[in-house]
Amino acid sequence: MSTSRFDALTRWVADQHGLDATALTLAPAGGDASFRRYFRLRLPSGETQIVMDAPPEQEDSAPFVAIGRRLRAANLPVPAIYQADLDQGFLLLEDLGDTPLQTRFIDTASVHEHTAEALALVSALQNAVDPSFLPPFDEALLRRELALFPEWCLKSWLGLEVPASLAALEDELTRLALSQPVVSVHRDFDAMNLMPHAGRLYMIDFQDAVAGPITYDVISLLCGRYWRFDASDFDALALAFHARARQDGRLPASVDAAAFLRWCRAMAAQRSLKVLGIFCRLTLRDAKTGYLERLPHFLDHLEDSLAGLSSHDDFARWTRDTLRPAIAAKLEDSP
Repeated sequence: MSTSRFDALTRWVADQHGLDATALTLAPAGGDASFRRYFRLRLPSGETQIVMDAPPEQEDSAPFVAIGRRLRAANLPVPAIYQADLDQGFLLLEDLGDTPLQTRFIDTASVHEHTAEALALVSALQNAVDPSFLPPFDEALLRRELALFPEWCLKSWLGLEVPASLAALEDELTRLALSQPVVSVHRDFDAMNLMPHAGRLYMIDFQDAVAGPITYDVISLLCGRYWRFDASDFDALALAFHARARQDGRLPASVDAAAFLRWCRAMAAQRSLKVLGIFCRLTLRDAKTGYLERLPHFLDHLEDSLAGLSSHDDFARWTRDTLRPAIAAKLEDSP
């Protein structure tokens, strides 16, 4: 962040509080995979707030503000947006602390406990928010997400040919995603975007929310960065969500356990392919660090999901025999 932009940010924050800029303390409070940066503001009273710097030429904060206010109006746990200057890309937000949910993943029991709590929040989001105001997660968007894998992981990073078996897999993953009930989808419902605060679990980074498949956020959580559930635990958690969704009407009774688990496995494959592509793009295009080392974890998620989609054995074999060794060799050669 340039000195001039930081000075402008400091002046803007001071103006919002009617204070002299010298009375403020702004300390870095992390960043994410985007161009947004965060600072913790400490006011003379001792109160803290989060300042978001989202350069408008790189980040459009209008969806964050609109979606955040809609979610909060629905009594969902999201940070309050105190002030927003979209022209400059400056926002003042409620401070939810520094401990995302994964910091509470201590052992198997704690992971299960907090994952169940987070899945209840997925249900609350789907029940409380009409998806019609959100952009549609349509076939075009699904295809764009899937295209990240061959473009950035296979061609740009690994230099591999795209296997012929990928096209049929992409077609089925798209079909199964579009066959699901449409709900409000956070779209990155990972433990890192869930903040325990004041006795509740809060959602952050919801600016990419869409109207999309009922299993998408479930899979973002169950196939996230910090844990790999075995097949029986995955099925148990997914089916607990399935039972709750049928009970409250989000799922029709005709969607049985087997059909729901197939949706989940297909969504897990779709999201794993997307993440493998995005992490390579973040590294190659955006010069972000620390993402390539996470590829084997999401490759595990991909192989787990393919095991539940037996009609794609050719792609599963290619993943095991070609993709996994290529990623391992590339990582070993990386500085």
